[in-house]
Amino acid sequence: MHASWAARTDPGLRRSHNEDCYCARPELGLFVVADGMGGHAGGEIAAQIAVDAIAGAVESTRSLGPDDPWPVPFDASLSPAGNRLRAAFDQAQRCIADRAASVVALRGMATTAVAVLLEESAGVIAHVGDSRAYLSRQEGLIRLTSDHSWVEERVRAGLLSEAAARAHPWRNVVTRAISGEEPVAADVSELSLRPADRLLLCSDGLSSVLPDPEIGDVVARDADRQAVCDELVRRVNAGGGPDNVTILVLDIGAG
Repeated sequence: MHASWAARTDPGLRRSHNEDCYCARPELGLFVVADGMGGHAGGEIAAQIAVDAIAGAVESTRSLGPDDPWPVPFDASLSPAGNRLRAAFDQAQRCIADRAASVVALRGMATTAVAVLLEESAGVIAHVGDSRAYLSRQEGLIRLTSDHSWVEERVRAGLLSEAAARAHPWRNVVTRAISGEEPVAADVSELSLRPADRLLLCSDGLSSVLPDPEIGDVVARDADRQAVCDELVRRVNAGGGPDNVTILVLDIGAG
């Protein structure tokens, strides 16, 4: 499946350092956004390790079928592409664990991540934490992921509104991450795609500032992918720019 892409990452207005990272490997059909945690150096390193490990694992498993030996047990409820992303997130966890074990200052580092792997007529989404994936179609913006975060759990329980969650002092507290301290539990879902679909991957620096309807309006109104990324970053910074923000836009079937 062919996809054209654009991306933008920005430190925001209140952070001196950017701990976000992204990867675009169109030859693999792989696109990833990661948001590191763990301090000035640790978060940046964790995000970069995760992105590199996910890409390496997706590349190394590209020829595997259901009957081949897999680095993780094959899940028959998922496609081979879904299993490749499961294996890739597992590899990211092991790489972060290995690096943290060898460098005392990096212990406790972690990262969120969201990834899409495109195949012939479908895609697979995997994520851990509060980095998000959206699908934009004629009928509007569809959120494809549910945050693994303290505030999202309260929103789902009806205890917080979306607006209150974006302003809550605990909005950055995640309940799952890729770390070296425990096995990763990535949510993996299959996705049917068609030409003219637009996918958006982002760190929570976007979703914690702009509501989904506003994001959807920007994503849908401009045919230029880079202009969408730039406008979303501009609006985040106009809203205070409290965090690093990374945005990756994919147009399915576009030249």
